[in-house]
Amino acid sequence: MNQHTDGIVTASREIAAPAETLFALIADPAQQPRWDGNDNLADAAPGQRVRAVGDVFVMTNQNGAVRDNHIVAFTEGREIAWRTAPHGEQPPGHQWGWQLEPLANGTTRVTHTYDFTALPAEQEKRLAKARLMTPEKLLASIDRLAALAEEGGHS
Repeated sequence: MNQHTDGIVTASREIAAPAETLFALIADPAQQPRWDGNDNLADAAPGQRVRAVGDVFVMTNQNGAVRDNHIVAFTEGREIAWRTAPHGEQPPGHQWGWQLEPLANGTTRVTHTYDFTALPAEQEKRLAKARLMTPEKLLASIDRLAALAEEGGHS
């Protein structure tokens, strides 16, 4: 299932790996550049594993920009979402999220969402960039995540 509605972009697919394995890759910011399908993330310091709503992890993008990522949803092994902001600032309103649904056959349905419905209209530059996100770009991250998890590459 892939969708792009006004302000919300989603992509979903089944992955032949347990939810716990996938979640470990998503919730550890140091692993995120390995599965980022947009090739936007450069690195994150180790030891920032997300554990609860309210946690903040710091990531550096390929262009050198440092971003604070504020956790707004968290259920261990099932759901994680964060709002990103320039380092030291409050999030302007766009959110990245992941939902993992273990299936009876041992696989996991993974849904990746980008929601920019809370971006203020006066932030036209950010809105213009947000509108460029597509389900295909989200699916690229899911596909890379799948390749890492299916090969056991979460080290």
